[in-house]
Amino acid sequence: FGLRTVGTRDGRFLLNGEPYIQRLVLDQGYFPGGWYTAASDADLRHDIELAKALGFNGARKHQKVEDPRWLYWADRLGFLVWAEMPNFHEHTAQAEQRLMDELAAAIERDKDHPCIVAWVPMNESFGLARPLQDGVAARLINRLHDLAHQRDGTRPVSSNDGWEHASTDLCTLHDYGVPADLQRRYATLASALEPSGRPRPPYLPGYAYKGEPLLVTEFGGLGLQGSSGWGYDMTAGARELVDRYRELVVALMAPGPVEGFCYTQLTDIEQECNGLLTFDRRTKADATILCPITQTLKRR
Repeated sequence: FGLRTVGTRDGRFLLNGEPYIQRLVLDQGYFPGGWYTAASDADLRHDIELAKALGFNGARKHQKVEDPRWLYWADRLGFLVWAEMPNFHEHTAQAEQRLMDELAAAIERDKDHPCIVAWVPMNESFGLARPLQDGVAARLINRLHDLAHQRDGTRPVSSNDGWEHASTDLCTLHDYGVPADLQRRYATLASALEPSGRPRPPYLPGYAYKGEPLLVTEFGGLGLQGSSGWGYDMTAGARELVDRYRELVVALMAPGPVEGFCYTQLTDIEQECNGLLTFDRRTKADATILCPITQTLKRR
């Protein structure tokens, strides 16, 4: 078994009572041959080992309730996990209830894994009709936030990861800007929370920042030119990939309110060719170079 505490205080994320910078990687859990199912227990362990070799201390398991064996290896190997729910495609009363029921079941199944340090019931308002109807999004997000706390009061909740927060314990923002834009935007708390220049505002109307830790939980998404799919930005080769990755991480670790990040993403999947690894788990650049970049110290 494992013992640890997680929490938040004064805009910082705490692990065992001490401020802790989370250096996460987005992991969608796709595998060659089995798609959503790994071919072996060794493959589940290997993905965590690869992420750690790249310098990451955890992952946001994106839109998937992962195999308990992956969580077992995260426990054993000392790898933090943000457990995120798959979201519905269209918001209906039935879909909402199914999400509530499945969130409750996921928390009940996995709450004894010490690797899990945050619950993520929803991502980017997925499935909600546009334009958002008055009060509908906030009501749903608050229901999910409250349910997560009812089922497990020991972990913070990022109730709508990326933007349009209502009740939340973490201010999580998705931002695929270039390094100069990231450094400018996250130089101060006020500029980080400024809604202009973003796809969606950080908070829904009637809600505002209340001192929760601020993390950029999607950024980067770099791919290699010549790939069959797409990335948020394409690089000419391994050397440029390393240089751009360094610029992005250094921008977020510059003085400012950012208390952690989640890079998009661990591996290529389907049309998304923006992983640090290919789909068959080959590194696109030298891991011994990428690792110290990921672990760039936060400057205060």
